[in-house]
Amino acid sequence: MIYLVEHFYSIQGEGRYTGTPSLFFRFGGCNMKCEGFGCTEVAPNGVKVLGCDTVYAVNREHFLQNWIPIKSSSELLNILNLYDLPLGVDIVLTGGEPLIYASEPVFVEFLEALHADGHRITFETNGSLNVDFEQYPIYKESVFALSVKLSNSNEPFGKRVKGEIISSIALNAKEAFFKFSIDADSITAGLEDEILEIISYAPKTGVYCMPLGGTKEEVEANTQPLIEFCKSKGYNFSDRLHIRIWDQNRGV
Repeated sequence: MIYLVEHFYSIQGEGRYTGTPSLFFRFGGCNMKCEGFGCTEVAPNGVKVLGCDTVYAVNREHFLQNWIPIKSSSELLNILNLYDLPLGVDIVLTGGEPLIYASEPVFVEFLEALHADGHRITFETNGSLNVDFEQYPIYKESVFALSVKLSNSNEPFGKRVKGEIISSIALNAKEAFFKFSIDADSITAGLEDEILEIISYAPKTGVYCMPLGGTKEEVEANTQPLIEFCKSKGYNFSDRLHIRIWDQNRGV
């Protein structure tokens, strides 16, 4: 079963296509918790849940009741009709981790229909789940924003960094780039070593570094140190415009 958490039309706030008008589909479920990011969300039952800045789309135990079960690709495609969209608008699939559904027939049908209608499809993924590019060629027509998790996520290395999968995505996707979430306290020599090890699996892939945070205050606190880090290492700085502008992560 596929679960949709929310959909919204906004601008892309992160990475290579920052500022691009995009229709977002946020799917529920993830193979990681990333409690090291320190973001909290109060679940419908009143429990405060720790995780990433979209923990409400990650934690199945506490938030499943708010997720929408999807049984057909038409349910997803009909969402496009709810908005006044320009022709061929960018479609961004995020989560949670959208690639937990990569082999679901409904999900694949949805992607194929989007591509046939001229939409650019971008996956925001942690880059740890295998994609069968041969069985599902639609993924060769897609863009992958590889948000591979660093040690500041508190996820074990062997779970968050899958070299063969990173290499496969970078080799087979229409386009791919790295997108790292970094806080000021993590900007150390150790962090640089982490990033270098990860990008060694796809050395020709662009690198974008974003300030960690689920609120405008947190993003701003991490911005200046990260800009200096990017300047010293030659990486691209990526703002998080949606949080800086609206001071939230839902629906923007």
